[in-house]
Amino acid sequence: MSDKRKEDESKKREPVVKEQTENYAYDGDDLDFFGMEEERYEIIEGVRYDMQAAPTIHHQQISGALHIMLHQTCHPNGTILYSPVDVYLDEDNQFQPDLVYILHENAAIIKEKRIEGVPDLAVEILSPSTSHNDKVRKKRQFERFGLKEYWIVDPVHLTLDQFILNGDGKLNLVETYVAPNRVTSPLFSCIDIDMKRVFAGLH
Repeated sequence: MSDKRKEDESKKREPVVKEQTENYAYDGDDLDFFGMEEERYEIIEGVRYDMQAAPTIHHQQISGALHIMLHQTCHPNGTILYSPVDVYLDEDNQFQPDLVYILHENAAIIKEKRIEGVPDLAVEILSPSTSHNDKVRKKRQFERFGLKEYWIVDPVHLTLDQFILNGDGKLNLVETYVAPNRVTSPLFSCIDIDMKRVFAGLH
């Protein structure tokens, strides 16, 4: 048998996979799944702010390092969640912090699709488009709803500002951390963050 004939016979034996053309019907649960791909936005003091589709690599490196370290020491005491996760305070204030920590005793605010209530700790990583909101508007609303501790991470100056709620209901700056310091908290004894690891991916 010639080589060409062998080749032709081989092609005839190759399986053929046809594209599926059936119509699929989706029930309510399926539609909820597709809804997960909706655009990202926050509502801050009644104003909607659209968010970029994906954070930068540096942003993700910082977020990942913080999440790992918080989980290593604090997960026995609470739940650590990272963005995108909706935090619903009221109709005019619906945020997506980069990280939140919720003590087990407050776990009732964790619902199937969002957090309904103020977490115990919220963390924001600054970007050019969110910096003012994170430092001013969101901080003001977090104060109003009684957030106990708030961190603002600056990937340009490589700092972490730690705000603690005082007796007057204000989030006061109590410490600014830089490497090689370690972040601790007067409210949550489990917290032990190595600042060298937080910004390791930026060098």
